[in-house]
Order: sequence, then C-alpha cells, then structure tokens
Amino acid sequence: MTDLGLYRHLDEMTPWNDRLQVLEVIGVSDEAPDVKTFTFRSDNQTWFRYRPGQFVTLELPTTGSPLMRTYTLSSSPSRPFSIAVTVKEQAGSIGTRWMFDNLKPGVHVKAYGPAGDFSLHSHPAAKYLFISAGSGVTPMMSMLRWLNDCAPWTDVGFVNCARKPEEIIFRKELELLGSRMPGLTLGFMIEERSSREGWFGHMGRIDAIRLPLLAPDFREREIFCCGPDPFMRAVRQMLEAAGFDMANYHQESFAAPGVEEIPAPFGSPAEGGPAKGGPAEGGVEIPTEAATPIRFSLSDVDADCIAGQTVLQTARASGVRIPAACEFGLCGTCKVKKVSGTVEMSHNGGILDHEIDDGFILACCSKPLTAIEIDA
Repeated sequence: MTDLGLYRHLDEMTPWNDRLQVLEVIGVSDEAPDVKTFTFRSDNQTWFRYRPGQFVTLELPTTGSPLMRTYTLSSSPSRPFSIAVTVKEQAGSIGTRWMFDNLKPGVHVKAYGPAGDFSLHSHPAAKYLFISAGSGVTPMMSMLRWLNDCAPWTDVGFVNCARKPEEIIFRKELELLGSRMPGLTLGFMIEERSSREGWFGHMGRIDAIRLPLLAPDFREREIFCCGPDPFMRAVRQMLEAAGFDMANYHQESFAAPGVEEIPAPFGSPAEGGPAKGGPAEGGVEIPTEAATPIRFSLSDVDADCIAGQTVLQTARASGVRIPAACEFGLCGTCKVKKVSGTVEMSHNGGILDHEIDDGFILACCSKPLTAIEIDA
C-alpha cells in the first residue's frame, strides 16, 4: 500500500543541493539487454533541482573501500520528486555489476551532485539535434523528457545508433513521444539485423551521406552528441568536413583532456582503475621549506602539502577522506569549501563561477599557494 504521508508540496520541501545526499532505490526496470534504469528518491524528502543532461556521482558500498562512479541522469527535472540513472553493464565493470546485483527497492546509497554543463539550458537555440549511440542516449533522454513536459512544440531531431534493433534504449518511449511532440523527428540506425525482430529502417553507421537523410537541415541546429569516444570523434570530423559551425556542437565525455578512453557519462569514468595521486614514491626526501600547511578543520588534521601536490593528494596522505571520482576537475565530486588561503586551480568544468566566488574549490586540481584551511 502506498504511503500517502510521503506526499508534500514543493514549497514544503528543501531542494537537493550539490553536496552529499542519501538516496533510496524505489524502482529498477529493464530497458534493453544488459541495460537497467535505477530510480531513486531522496532519503530526507528533498526535491531534485538540476538541469537536464547533468550527472551525479554514486558512492557504491562494495567490498573493501567504496567505489565512486559517475552516471548521467536520464530523468527530467520537470518531475522533481525522483531521479533516475540508466546504466549499461560493461565487461569488467565492477561498479555496474555491483549495481545490477545489489540495488533493489529499499536499498540506500550516497550520492554527490548534480554537476555538468552538457545541457540545452546552457545553449539555448531555436532548433536542436541530439545524436547518440548506445548508452549515450541517457543525457539526450533527460533533455527530451524535459522538452516534452515543458516545451513540446520545440523543433528537435533525435538520432540514435545501436548495434541491433532490440538494443535501442528507450525505443518505445521515444516512438510514443514522436507521436505527441509535433516538432520531434526520430531517426534510428542499426548496424546489423536481428532474428528477434524485423527492421525496415536505416542500417549501417552514421556518415556524411546518412546524416543529411536523418537531419537535412543539421547545419541550422544546435547539436549535442554523446556515445563512445570513436563515435563522437567520427561525428565531429564529419561535421567539420561539412562546414558546420563547431561553436554550435557540444559533446559529453568523462575522458581526461588529451587521454583517449571510452567516455562514461552512463558508467564509470575510470572503472576499476587505480587511484591517482598520492605521496611521492621512491623514498625521495622533500625539503620542508617546499611544503605548504593545510588545515583540514572538520577532521582536525594539520598537514604539509609538498610542492606539486594537490589538496586531494595531501588529504589522502594524511588520512583525510575527500570523495573523488574523475580526478581531473570535471565531475565536481571533490568540491570542498576553502575557509582561508589561496590556491591555484585548473579545472575542466566541474565547478561553477559562483561556487568559486563562494569559496569552493575542487580538491583534485587545486594546489595551495599559501597556507589554507579546508572544510574537510
């Protein structure tokens, strides 16, 4: 029986903030082979305020130390009482495998976020084109669901590529939205036929010939792209060759700049990878004058940050726990309040200007220039 006592008006609730939250699983559903959607509500009955296309970082209590894994929200903020992530199981994925085996209704997990700038709200336009492959459809679905609820007349092209027909994630919902949103044009493309269901649509891989068939006026649209890195690279090269204004092109990737790896807005940015950073190795003696004092006030710990180390590395070396996921300044999980002092911070979009003005820093990419105090 539904507990109607859970219902409260938004003005009776506080909004979800960008710091630690505890979420309760309230639903698990199959979307495609090896793809599940996990739906959560807030454990303290806050409502979810975020932009469609943003992501969260989940702290998964696996055996040993917790895993920090980043996932795009597939839900829409126009329905603020719950959030959802849609996850595809990848070979060798520790975090996703744990979620598939352990996340059931009633289970609680910690979460950080929301974060990210991959959203149509950051790039308003008259016409949009969403291009995705596989699980890269998740931020596109978040944005399309928001448009359906709030601006259903919007002119938007939606192109999704998959290996087989049954692997098109959200296909039934997309087809339903296509019948309800007058400005929505759907284009599906598969690589191979399936014995499970017939297919009479486009086949092959998206290229300079097929893109104009799927979106004839693509040069006039604001384009968002998400999928495996080779897919996004091919789309970008195709658009550049077609003379598209790349200022109107946006792609979502959790890969560190200059490092080639499969992006995981729908999974782990470094699934199973070793922790980065840490104290200097090899027994090298560091002169004490090269160290900068850091006060971790909440942990009541004083530490010395050796030259070249980040706040996060010093915290780990001192036994102070600051949650972190991507560790190159993108996900925002390691955001902490700087009480005093000056740092040099080189980030990749994981923190907003107003947050910096309020004294927050990303511990993974901040190096102290003076003695500092951190709320950690």
